[in-house]
Amino acid sequence: MIIIDGQRSDLSVKSFDNLEDLLVKVMEDEQMNERIVTDVLVNDESFSEIYPHQAEDVVAQEIEKVEIRTVPKSEMAVNITRELYKVINLMNKGSRQIADLFRQADDMEALDMYQDLLEVTRDFLGMIGILRSEFNLQDIPGLESSLNKFSELFSEMVDVQENEDWILLSDLLEYEFLPLVEEWKKIVAYIQDEIERMKDEGGRMKEEG
Repeated sequence: MIIIDGQRSDLSVKSFDNLEDLLVKVMEDEQMNERIVTDVLVNDESFSEIYPHQAEDVVAQEIEKVEIRTVPKSEMAVNITRELYKVINLMNKGSRQIADLFRQADDMEALDMYQDLLEVTRDFLGMIGILRSEFNLQDIPGLESSLNKFSELFSEMVDVQENEDWILLSDLLEYEFLPLVEEWKKIVAYIQDEIERMKDEGGRMKEEG
């Protein structure tokens, strides 16, 4: 038995070799074009891949029931933008703490937190890029300017770190990194509004159709 978003599917588990074949077939359906899988339950137990293509190892003979839960891509994107606000607050708080630690000469802890901050920032910018590409958001006010500022600042921070000038690095975090992080609140708000608009337009088109 295969259940998709609460509805029993005409597809049969036994017509597939394994779970991956089943999932690929389900997602090929035109109705799934604008949806993202959030949960997969196999025999009423949650399934998520620990390594790539793990679903291939789940043979159909072992499966009695598969439940697939999805959400509209736009709804998922709106949820992601809400999470990005939380990330901005983390970056804000983290950069202040790191600057304070450097000024207190607690260099080891400051450097550990600093590496975490850089990783979070890279992930944040990567997610912005994915949303921009996925929803074809080409003209986001302030985006290019902010990206250029970030790029220049990161280059300067790398040089400062190599010179082990921790006081200067703390100044860059507090007086240049922090204001840039604040700028991203407006950018994320714009992205969220645009995705919400597309979501509403898509809903109206379905109703009219």
